[in-house]
Amino acid sequence: MEKTETNTNTNTTTSEGKTIAIIAYLTIIGLIIAYVMNNEKKNAFAKYHIIQSLGIALTAIALSIVGLIPILGWIINLIGILVLLYMWIMGLINAINEKQQPVPILGKHYEEWFKNI
Repeated sequence: MEKTETNTNTNTTTSEGKTIAIIAYLTIIGLIIAYVMNNEKKNAFAKYHIIQSLGIALTAIALSIVGLIPILGWIINLIGILVLLYMWIMGLINAINEKQQPVPILGKHYEEWFKNI
């Protein structure tokens, strides 16, 4: 009986954080809004997706800096943007489906790097 109660609690917590998690993937402003909203509620599911979204955003900023380098930087930037788009879509799908899975490629690193947020 305890497992059912714990599972129900976890599902409720995930459902409550789902909206915040989805907002986190909608632009940098959405990430900031989700962070502020989650500071009040302290939802673990939302925090996880905020960390993943923050990692994607910071990687995009780094890629834009690399994109300033002529030719080679442009090529790396183009490939990187396509990879980031894939990572962003997968993160958003995970948030919508209430899954707490890292985004492909760099998701595990984001968990490690931003664990103190």
